[in-house]
Amino acid sequence: MTGRPADQKWTIRRLDTAEVDVVGRDLGLARLHQGDGFYLVAWEDTRPVGHCHLALSDPPELQDVEVAPRDRRRGVASALVAAAEAEARARGAAELRLELSVDDPVASALYRSRGYADAGLPHRRVTGTIHIRTGPIEVDDTLVTWTKRLRV
Repeated sequence: MTGRPADQKWTIRRLDTAEVDVVGRDLGLARLHQGDGFYLVAWEDTRPVGHCHLALSDPPELQDVEVAPRDRRRGVASALVAAAEAEARARGAAELRLELSVDDPVASALYRSRGYADAGLPHRRVTGTIHIRTGPIEVDDTLVTWTKRLRV
């Protein structure tokens, strides 16, 4: 997906290899070498303002949604989610899933407003050290899976 609606100040497109350094520096790219999908990046002129990763699993999974702190509450995350949904739909997916923390009311509100709901799967407890592209981080969280049916 390329371009932007008239009411947006940003453009959303697939991450290009030439843009990895600037996006990684400004937002991080924890799933860059995951190998099963790609990043969509929201740009305001030449500045990356947000990104999301679309894992091309079965069903596809929305991951690593991140918006720069100064650009939050402007609709960037919602636009990124819509772009990921369009990409999944274009590939014939009937559903898009995501995992989020049970203790994240901001993410819950975003996804609920986009039509996502609890998939009814068991919660997943994640603890310990995980290694991502930017280095190891300590995690202690409970994740819930949400899903949205896509019209194809």
